[in-house]
Amino acid sequence: MPLQRQAILLAALWWGGITALSFLAVPLLFASLGSPAVAGPVAAKVFSLQCRVGLVLGLALLLILRRWRGEATAIAPAALTTMGFVLFAMLLALLQDFGVAQNIVTARASGGNLRLWHAVGSVMVLGQWLCAGAVLWRVSGASGGRNQAR
Repeated sequence: MPLQRQAILLAALWWGGITALSFLAVPLLFASLGSPAVAGPVAAKVFSLQCRVGLVLGLALLLILRRWRGEATAIAPAALTTMGFVLFAMLLALLQDFGVAQNIVTARASGGNLRLWHAVGSVMVLGQWLCAGAVLWRVSGASGGRNQAR
């Protein structure tokens, strides 16, 4: 399978997974389970899984983009930009999973500022979604009809 197709597949899985889990499944949990105390821990597990899958997909994309860039005769700055989007999304996933999630649990248990930590987590999910979407756009060559990842 050519590198571009591999990159498109991984980017689509990443962006689609964030879309499905964050914007469909988690709101459905809160609507269906009725109580935030019941839905919250389940949503936390969904977000943790999403972050970890995002890290794996991001790492695979970085490896593909590195190989892809190596095949190019001239190294375009656009390839570095695409890699930057991947790295930034991965950083957000790490911070969300190992920083914000713990602060949400602590705030819930201690009566801390739960609203603040939920807002920070939501911004991080939105950032990951935007970065994954930008990567998908760039590797699919949809911008201007030429391949932006190279």
